[in-house]
Amino acid sequence: MSLSYTCGVSDKPLLGITIGDMLDQTVAKYPNNEALVVKHQNIRYTYRQFQVKINDCARALLAIGIKKGDRVGVWAPNCAEWTIVQFATSKIGAIQVNINPSYRVHELAYALNQSGCVCLVTATQFKTSEYTKMLYELAPELNTCQAGALVAEKLPALKTVVRLHSDASAGMYSWADLLNKKEQVSETELAIRQQNLSADEPINIQYTSGTTGYPKGATLSHHNILNNGYLVTEIMRFTDQDRLVIPVPLYHCFGMVMGNLGCVTQGATIIYAGEGFEPEAVLQTVAAEKATALYGVPTMFIAELEHPNFAKYDLSSLRTGIMAGSPCPVEVMKKVNTLMNMKEVEIAYGMTETSPVSTQTRHDAPLNKRVGTVGRVLPHTEIKVINPETGQVVPRGEKGELCTRGYCVMLGYWKDEEKTKAAIDQARWMHTGDLAVMDEEGYLNIVGRIKDMVIRGGENVYPREIEEFLYQHPKVSDVQVIGVPDKRFGEEIMAWVKLKEGETCTAEEIKDFCKGKIAHYKVPRYVKFTDEFPMTVTGKIRKVEMREVSIKELGLEHAANIETA
Repeated sequence: MSLSYTCGVSDKPLLGITIGDMLDQTVAKYPNNEALVVKHQNIRYTYRQFQVKINDCARALLAIGIKKGDRVGVWAPNCAEWTIVQFATSKIGAIQVNINPSYRVHELAYALNQSGCVCLVTATQFKTSEYTKMLYELAPELNTCQAGALVAEKLPALKTVVRLHSDASAGMYSWADLLNKKEQVSETELAIRQQNLSADEPINIQYTSGTTGYPKGATLSHHNILNNGYLVTEIMRFTDQDRLVIPVPLYHCFGMVMGNLGCVTQGATIIYAGEGFEPEAVLQTVAAEKATALYGVPTMFIAELEHPNFAKYDLSSLRTGIMAGSPCPVEVMKKVNTLMNMKEVEIAYGMTETSPVSTQTRHDAPLNKRVGTVGRVLPHTEIKVINPETGQVVPRGEKGELCTRGYCVMLGYWKDEEKTKAAIDQARWMHTGDLAVMDEEGYLNIVGRIKDMVIRGGENVYPREIEEFLYQHPKVSDVQVIGVPDKRFGEEIMAWVKLKEGETCTAEEIKDFCKGKIAHYKVPRYVKFTDEFPMTVTGKIRKVEMREVSIKELGLEHAANIETA
């Protein structure tokens, strides 16, 4: 009987260098290759030009006093500046804090304060979020302070705000204002700072929704994320000739690690079709730029395939890509494989805490393994499936909790030892909370989650966070949030609401209470009013039963039966 344990062997060593050094090596090798193409900003940089932009930004950040280990937040949709800051912070050893573009005031304040951000680079707005307005609401002191000298009661650590706009705004630097400061710091001073960095130092904090109602800051090192981007693209057989369209958000590991860092390790081209996802813009960009690879969560690929103008676009340049972020429907994978010409499309599985990828399908695996599993373990990584009660490794073919160990496991949750210890055991295994089955050949299937996290269109949503928020509604006595199947997003949010005695309320009232206060993807799509919740004999809420009842009542049986990897 073989056990559900496997490790990834490789003849390629891990990269033992910092992100800044990796970038410089790639520039030396491929100076004239296109590094970054941003369609909506009409930007096109070679690797040499990209390096100049990054070094200018790094020198400017040094000029405004950013020290090694300082946290610099980035709150913006996909744009060239996002990526320039990503590499600039890595060159000076500042820790970039990725802030979700959908965050509202409450969530923004938490991320800035918990991480202790001293500087924030922000867009002016994105979709319905008016970032500038929200910042003035949080820190009215911006109206009267000099740029770079903020002292705000609600944001005690934040000193500097850089606004990605040509116009000046009270208390904030414009992007040009920031870059003008580069003259105060020489290339030599930047080189000295870069030489004094270690690959094992933290370089990135990414907030993952927390089961306690507060997000946790997964803290990742150069070594974590640089190697993960490198190994993911090695498996995809990337070279300096590959051109990757990245429609997924950069604040996720998917965009910034598997996308940006993966391309830079290979000398490949990073391409953004727009600030956010728009299916036709992606199809247009793939065709116009002769892209060889495309990333996306299942909902994105579905939207592209179903677009009325799909047949208009020549996708024959595509070879590979990755579908990840939520369960991948087998039928969608087959269509991407054939209709989009992505013969080598792969599925990746992981979590922010593991930088993110720990398993990936391979281009030469049999079709059923390529479209119906989340693949095999990555090189230099170990995985095992355990009985969550006993901790023992289960036999192959049996269900258990998936654990990951290796270079990819995060340093820990930022300033939260207790939660770090709960996630990473003494032997440095990361406990994913996902239920998985490993077959005899080492392929994995994800079959559920130990806890009840919902994955909506690639966004991790913890019901507890929404429940905590809805408890503030004056008419709500109790609330339980679950995920129900959805053809488009994989899962949708549903709230079961118990009202206070004598109160009446509508589903719209509940949704309106959420809108503008929590991120749009956390707003419940469905609301059910109830007098009681299904309980176990010990008084625990039975969310599994709630889900079953909801599927039936909402007529979602078809969505529930979609086969995924």
